[in-house]
Amino acid sequence: MELQGARVWVVGASGVLGGALARGLADAGARLSVAGRDADRTAALAAELGGVPSQVLDAVDVESGRAAAQAAAEALGGLDAVVVATGVVAFGPAAEADDAVVEELFAVNTLGPMSLVRAALPQLADGGAVVLLSAIVADAPTLQMAEYSASKAALSAWASVLRRELRARKVTVLDVKPPHVDTGLVDRALAGEPPKLPEGFDRQAVVDAVLAGMRVGAREVALDPKAGELVLR
Repeated sequence: MELQGARVWVVGASGVLGGALARGLADAGARLSVAGRDADRTAALAAELGGVPSQVLDAVDVESGRAAAQAAAEALGGLDAVVVATGVVAFGPAAEADDAVVEELFAVNTLGPMSLVRAALPQLADGGAVVLLSAIVADAPTLQMAEYSASKAALSAWASVLRRELRARKVTVLDVKPPHVDTGLVDRALAGEPPKLPEGFDRQAVVDAVLAGMRVGAREVALDPKAGELVLR
């Protein structure tokens, strides 16, 4: 899809990676509406980007998501793409996981993005794009991160079916599976202490890969472990 002039709703824009994606899309000429859980950070980003429309939402509240999707579409005159970059993490042995923490992981990482996309789809133009951030752990479940890995794998599986179901509308579904990126998320874990993680992957490289994937209608952004680079599939 052509990003210049595209009407893009970025959810999770108050987060580090979501904000970086919003800035990258704005630099590419997209027309944005941004949404986030943190009202102050969302408003600051909207102002930074020239006063774009913004919404504050609870990503796991269905009615909040529907209202925000409707507001974004009305502000932009429709949607050409929706980018969902919400997420939380927790650490610890699978056998010791707290049920409430597990429920929140799946609510934010899996059920929330699914609901937000469903809310946006009636407003999404044919030939548009859906971008979902799963993670490398969707394909490579990690010790001490079983529930987080499972929540991202579930989102990735859902994206693969959605992609096939939207083929008639020529809507692409881009599943973004970056390795660990230093966004401060591990410092806000719902539970536990992080295992030894690799050095954070370059954030701008993730943004560049997502924009490239949107332009060519790719299915995935994933790490090539031999080259140490993100590739499109």
